Amino acid sequence: MLMNRLKYPQKFALISCLFILPLGLIMYLLFSEIQSRVDFARKEIMGNRYLRELRQFSALIPTFQLHDQLSNSSTNETRRLEQEITQRLQTLEFLDRELGATLLTTKKLQQMRQSWNTLQQNQSNWSRETKAEYYNLIYRRIQDLRAQVGDQSNLILDPDLDTYYLMDTILLKLPDIQKNLVELQIISKEITRSKQITPVDKARLIVLLGIIQDGASDLQRNTETAFQNNPLHNLRPKLSSSVNQLIQDLQQLTTQINSILELKDPAKITLDAQTQLSLKDSFILWDKTLLELDFLLQHRIDGFIQKQVFISIFVCIILVIVTYLFIGFYRGVMQTISGLSSASKQMIAGSLQVAVTLDSRDELAEVVKSFNNIAGALVKANQEITGLNTQLQAENLRMSTELEVTRRLQQMILPLEEELAQLGGLDIAGFMEPAAEVGGDYYDVLHQNGKINIGIGDVTGHGLESGVVMIMAQTAVRTLIANGESDPARLLNAVNRIIYDNTRRMKSRKNMTLALLEYEAGALRLSGQHEELIVVRQDGTIEQVDTLDLGFPLGIESDITSFVAETKVNLQCGDIAILYTDGITEAMNAQRQQYGLERMYAVLQENRDRSVHEIRQAVIQDVMRHIGEQKVFDDITLVVMKQK
Repeated sequence: MLMNRLKYPQKFALISCLFILPLGLIMYLLFSEIQSRVDFARKEIMGNRYLRELRQFSALIPTFQLHDQLSNSSTNETRRLEQEITQRLQTLEFLDRELGATLLTTKKLQQMRQSWNTLQQNQSNWSRETKAEYYNLIYRRIQDLRAQVGDQSNLILDPDLDTYYLMDTILLKLPDIQKNLVELQIISKEITRSKQITPVDKARLIVLLGIIQDGASDLQRNTETAFQNNPLHNLRPKLSSSVNQLIQDLQQLTTQINSILELKDPAKITLDAQTQLSLKDSFILWDKTLLELDFLLQHRIDGFIQKQVFISIFVCIILVIVTYLFIGFYRGVMQTISGLSSASKQMIAGSLQVAVTLDSRDELAEVVKSFNNIAGALVKANQEITGLNTQLQAENLRMSTELEVTRRLQQMILPLEEELAQLGGLDIAGFMEPAAEVGGDYYDVLHQNGKINIGIGDVTGHGLESGVVMIMAQTAVRTLIANGESDPARLLNAVNRIIYDNTRRMKSRKNMTLALLEYEAGALRLSGQHEELIVVRQDGTIEQVDTLDLGFPLGIESDITSFVAETKVNLQCGDIAILYTDGITEAMNAQRQQYGLERMYAVLQENRDRSVHEIRQAVIQDVMRHIGEQKVFDDITLVVMKQK
């Protein structure tokens, strides 16, 4: 062994090198990590700079739109606003030359510039409807640019709750509120100008009323979360009055909207003043929030720098102490070795009465005592390990009980056979069997207002987390349908948002597919992305309805509205519709062969004239025969529907 061949001075020199090298590496990695966090926060501040200029530009667009669409595009005020918007856009482009390479915003800024130039060039030629569409395009360009800044400047990934919710306020909540206020102001002016309110205007007001109320609620909840998780306690005194003022404005605005909707002559009430006040207060809150976000980020950077200084000083002090102890230890060992060497030489010389005395109380003199101490420590450690094993067994039993409770809860919320038997026009039979104690598959049937709503989904994986996500989806879908939500895009996006927010709060990567069917008088409306819908006609013809383009997996993106579409399928008497999860088609036998669709088609065709319960039983039995003694690796869910 190398150490046995070296003298003690060489051993200490080698140990010193082996100590210094990893210490240097650790210090390098530590300082690199701290510096990366500093750079992270500085990039967020960079994003705030960009958002501040973008806010100045975006705040002018609604005012310009109002003057352009509801007044006269050639007025002095309109021309002044047009010049100011152009100047703000030039300032933003100048800033983009500095920050665009880092934030990757140049392309989206150019698209926004092109949209604005096109609007300017055609301002006098376009109709009000065309202008409205183009203003919406500019708003989308602004939102895309704002989202790009949030993504690339790390704002969307902020690690602290207070700064995260401030970021969410300036990137999402306030811009959404401002956009809806502008739309409300336009509707108000149209009503005032025409001195009447149409059913379309009422519908738009009702939609905006709900959106504004939800936006106010979300804003209040998010800012309160930021206040409660603000270690510096600077946010509540700085922002609470502005938040409360804006909430009061929005509440007053919703009161006025309700008054318009309730009055026979709603044109007598105008929303213009209150809407303008709400817009003004929203921009004031936006500016204050951005200032506080800058302050918190700079405080974070200062803290990291102070941490670097503290670590440097601390490490230097520790190194001095270690060096002192190292030298003392080296001298003590060498003195011990010298004493032993001197005593051994005397014994070799024949002096048997030599008494070796060592002025030391180190390990050399405490070997036996240390061994006994270690033996006693091992006995104590064994007792502790035994206790830990007992505790672990109890914990495992508790976890098993919790999983069993969750499994039973899943089974309890499945549709009951007697409920399905009461549905008119459609016979339904369902089956769900989880692969583990708790599954991630979901299906449900709800009878509401003469319509039958059927849902089926599949959460990634299985186990406790998947089961929790499944219960979230079931609860959200039932709540929305029970409250009259029938638009598939809004319904699926609301469920997606709940799963998206909760899975991130759970720090989980779970997502799920979800398809929703609405049945009424022989017609099926299908939306959402899941496995295909299988239709078996009375004559045995198989039709496959692909759902790939009807939706998007839930829990991946915060907004999936643009992905949701709908298709319709008509059922005749005796026609069968089948919903399933991939636990059926991907079930494997001992030869690792999947069950597949073709085998299920054959079973469905063969049993199409039987009842839904018999068809369900035939498919499940065939799947189980295919699996045989092989372990079931995925949840199995099947829903069979037959037109009466």
